[in-house]
Amino acid sequence: MNTWLISLQDSNSPTYDMMIFFHDFTMIILIFITMLIFFIMSLMISNKMINRYLLQGHTIEMLWTIIPMIILIFIALPSLKILYLTDEMHNNKISIKTIGHQWYWTYEYSDFLNIEFDSFMIPTDQLKINEFRLLDVDNRCILPFNFPIRVLTSSMDVIHAWTIPALGIKMDSTPGRLNQTMLFMNRPGIFFGQCSEICGTNHSFMPIVIESTNFFNFKNWLMFMNLNN
Repeated sequence: MNTWLISLQDSNSPTYDMMIFFHDFTMIILIFITMLIFFIMSLMISNKMINRYLLQGHTIEMLWTIIPMIILIFIALPSLKILYLTDEMHNNKISIKTIGHQWYWTYEYSDFLNIEFDSFMIPTDQLKINEFRLLDVDNRCILPFNFPIRVLTSSMDVIHAWTIPALGIKMDSTPGRLNQTMLFMNRPGIFFGQCSEICGTNHSFMPIVIESTNFFNFKNWLMFMNLNN
């Protein structure tokens, strides 16, 4: 759990674990650079260091050029690796499709006899005690954990964004196009997200809820959905 809610959400994805590590690594570099700059500025202001050695000369010019290049390389390499892993598909066992509408989501499980359903936000006056305002939906997206899943997304009207922070996923749902990403969850749980693209007046009222469960429960849910379709 994040202390004082000042850090990122708890991760439920190997990709998001790498994103959190990259974020913390980058923050350490930024803090070090900031402290170094403040230290040098304080010396210059207090006249404890001859200013011309910091402001002119071939040596300082080379240092101010080479050091930032090295820092950028240390930041770029893990960044490119994470970017590649978010787009790469690895032996997907399940594929689902999510379609954005103004203002709700439609989910299609085409691998399982074309299961399809809409997911609407639960109105505030219909919430139960254990449900969250503006986050809970009437039909959750049920998926198994420890399974590589391919998620496809598109839109029927305007640009939406299918976003689950705890899974490290943010995909634009664009009309006439299919975007895809890899989803792999480590543990069971309920994970909330929202459309993060300004798609209209009810933009903030189309949440996303992923319920991660074991494969046995997922199979039972599929059988139930097939019987009711």
